[in-house]
Amino acid sequence: MGVDIEDGPRIEARAERPTVGIRLVTPFRGMLAVRDDLIAELTLWLADREIEPGGPFFLRLHRVDMAGDMDIEVGVLDTSAADAGDERVRSGTASAGDYALLAYRGSSMTANKRLLAWAPEQGRTFDSDPESGVWAGRFEILRTDPRVEKRKTAWTVELAFLLRPAG
Repeated sequence: MGVDIEDGPRIEARAERPTVGIRLVTPFRGMLAVRDDLIAELTLWLADREIEPGGPFFLRLHRVDMAGDMDIEVGVLDTSAADAGDERVRSGTASAGDYALLAYRGSSMTANKRLLAWAPEQGRTFDSDPESGVWAGRFEILRTDPRVEKRKTAWTVELAFLLRPAG
């Protein structure tokens, strides 16, 4: 499967944004099925509380280990539900800062590789620890609402990876 780049790569400064989400550890293999289950669970949680998401759904990669376990979070950006969390659904933030962005449809692996190679070519470094795989802000933001469009091949996904401050 190829990749259709819709926007980027580029760098954009972003303000801090409130989030609410479900975080867990899961093997890389099967992670996208877990993402889909968590989107469904979070959608029900929001509906039960009559909360309309203020922004898009996202998959956040807190720790990346493609040979082992991934520490992920599925959530919603810019939500008024940030104060309504519980033991399963927790409030949080997407940090302020410069983000390397690339929006695409198609192959996630190809798009991720492209953005991971592009930022260093611009003289920028990701806010991550290559040794542990921990990222300060690595998001896959669903520009397409998965509640409306069920075909994942039709989704536009925005990769947003936090960069260390320039200089």
